[in-house]
Amino acid sequence: MRTSIEVADIFRAVGPAYRTAHAGHLSLTQLKVMTAIENCRTAALGGHVEACEDCGHWRIAYNSCRNRHCPKCQGAAARTWLAEREADLLPIGYFHVVFTLPAEIADIAFHNKALLYDLLFRTASETMLTIAADPRHLGARIGITAVLHTWGSAMTHHPHVHMIVPGGGIAPGETRWISSRPAFLLPVRVLGALFRRLFLSRLIQLHHAGKLAVFGSLAPFAERRAFLRHIAPVRKKRWVVYAKPPFAGPEAVLAYLSRYTHRVAISNRRLLAFDGASVTLGYKDYRRDGAERQRVMTIAADEFIRRFLLHVLPLGLHRIRHYGLLASSARKASLALARQLLDVAAVPENTDDEPVDPRPPCPCCGGHMVIIETFERWRQPRAPPMAKPRARELVS
Repeated sequence: MRTSIEVADIFRAVGPAYRTAHAGHLSLTQLKVMTAIENCRTAALGGHVEACEDCGHWRIAYNSCRNRHCPKCQGAAARTWLAEREADLLPIGYFHVVFTLPAEIADIAFHNKALLYDLLFRTASETMLTIAADPRHLGARIGITAVLHTWGSAMTHHPHVHMIVPGGGIAPGETRWISSRPAFLLPVRVLGALFRRLFLSRLIQLHHAGKLAVFGSLAPFAERRAFLRHIAPVRKKRWVVYAKPPFAGPEAVLAYLSRYTHRVAISNRRLLAFDGASVTLGYKDYRRDGAERQRVMTIAADEFIRRFLLHVLPLGLHRIRHYGLLASSARKASLALARQLLDVAAVPENTDDEPVDPRPPCPCCGGHMVIIETFERWRQPRAPPMAKPRARELVS
């Protein structure tokens, strides 16, 4: 039977020793992520006591860290984000497109995360918008929601961008909507070729400008000719752009987004065992098919933490971005025009000003829970609160 193990349990048990062993080699951002996950929903962050208005049942709720790398905090963040994005969906098919960096470039990106993750976003989105606008293909301005992932299933470094793209766009002149073919958006080989050209040309510009950090095993590439020799084979490789069949309606898009937008390197549910020294986890081996794709691996706890910290994003880097019709500056007007051209009703404005209560209902009677006490960091509630009398007891 599977036990309830969390990333936080591993960090609390092994984190202090890991920080000592790697002192001077961990960034401030990585240290903050470790501390946030360790303290999440514990007395270290304070909290409050909730009581049911009907039956008097009470519970202690500790505050969450809200760190974007914390597996426990991303569920609520994803639900909030999805509620905001639901109004953006159009009643058409949506495609899933993935742009991936080759291993040789991923090694350089690991030491230049802020620069090259941003470059990955920009070149992938420009590739999609350029090919979609070409009259030989779609000939329209499309919308893109892009999400950065930096990991493979085994938590190795594998930077790639997932895109959700509506199956069509607005024609030049903004007089009509052009729909894509039912099961085909854009040619992936054309996308891959343009993506490769744009990315490599801009990568070389960054190197020539002295903006790339090259040290350790990459130190020889500081010299211009050595760097060009390193990326020369990559110029001849086919850069794979993967396009999945379209989703079955907007509901499927939302279901997909809820799994991908706020995902971190590993979720708690994939952790199978932890004995204080090693971690057992489930992963997918994409080189296998069928039931053999689901695999189990055991690694040292220190190695687990190292792999997790590989995917801590640079401070200020946005991992969810919107382009084209969905760009923030023009989203509202573009979607209104798209609905007009598609001849579908506009999404009604939300007139419900009453805030939604995020607290779960009472587990005993389903009643409404209210906060009766708050406590500061590193403190505990003063005492178990007295149960409130039931309504019928007051009448008698």
